[in-house]
Amino acid sequence: MIPRLAVTSGEPAGIGPDLLLTLSPAEFPAELVVMGDRHLFADRAAQLGVAFDWPDYDPQQPTAAGVIRFHHHPLAQPARAGHLDAHNARYVLAMLDSAADGCVQGAFAAMVTAPVQKSVINEAGIAFSGHTEYLAERVGGHPVMMLAADQLRVALATTHLPLSAVPAAITYDTLLQVLRILHADLARWLKKSQPRILVTGLNPHAGESGHLGREEIEVIGPALEQARSEGIQAIGPLPADTLFTPTHLNGADAVLAMYHDQGLPVLKYAGFGEAVNITLGLPIIRTSVDHGTALSLAGTGRAQGGSLRAAIRAALSLTGADDAT
Repeated sequence: MIPRLAVTSGEPAGIGPDLLLTLSPAEFPAELVVMGDRHLFADRAAQLGVAFDWPDYDPQQPTAAGVIRFHHHPLAQPARAGHLDAHNARYVLAMLDSAADGCVQGAFAAMVTAPVQKSVINEAGIAFSGHTEYLAERVGGHPVMMLAADQLRVALATTHLPLSAVPAAITYDTLLQVLRILHADLARWLKKSQPRILVTGLNPHAGESGHLGREEIEVIGPALEQARSEGIQAIGPLPADTLFTPTHLNGADAVLAMYHDQGLPVLKYAGFGEAVNITLGLPIIRTSVDHGTALSLAGTGRAQGGSLRAAIRAALSLTGADDAT
């Protein structure tokens, strides 16, 4: 069967619409259903000097490969490139709801998300810490954030938290749950039958035998020991500053970092602009770009769509589409 993917356009003042307008329907062996405001896309296309003639999405139509259809969601206020407006926060969330619900109901095989601006959603009075947490509340599951660039995959034990809140968030139970999900989904989605997972410590030098912190001894180590007793190849805790070297990474299927900025700077250095954000632990497939809204680039024609294309290809691969690469 030809997969039908939902693609949300994200923050209307950002580069999401720009990137989507650069897509060619023939690029993918799937049908893409782009979600956004039709007037916004028409205006942005005129600004960029590109064509915008995608037909409306009709869920009753048979799925067709090499086709982009448009699912109109109305803005609350007209959007201008580079200018945030909190009135449009619920428009952004409405697209996410529509895509996620469609995946749960079987209308879409997967969803791909363009970047959102968390700050303006919060300014609208809506508690929002990120796509990952929001989608988990919508569809259930325990989300695990993983970014991938070529053969390097980095998952996170915690996601969008202040650094001061990280140690308390890393508990035996939560870390063991993340390891179980990472192990299961690497096998389920990426066909790694016995995935090898490298796990960082929290503290410098992985605590240096307790002299630089005891989390490795009291929490991380015991969780890894239990995971290994369940057949999970969890190696660590290892010092983060030496783990990300070719010697350690050779043969590893994923790295589990303890917090956002411990693992992702390395990943983004390795493949920024081509990396993909994959949310594990959900009952649906969701991938995303590895970058933000780039407000200063919106409407200029300078935004690069490599990560968006990689996210679409990754979603296709996860659905099992035979021709996906």
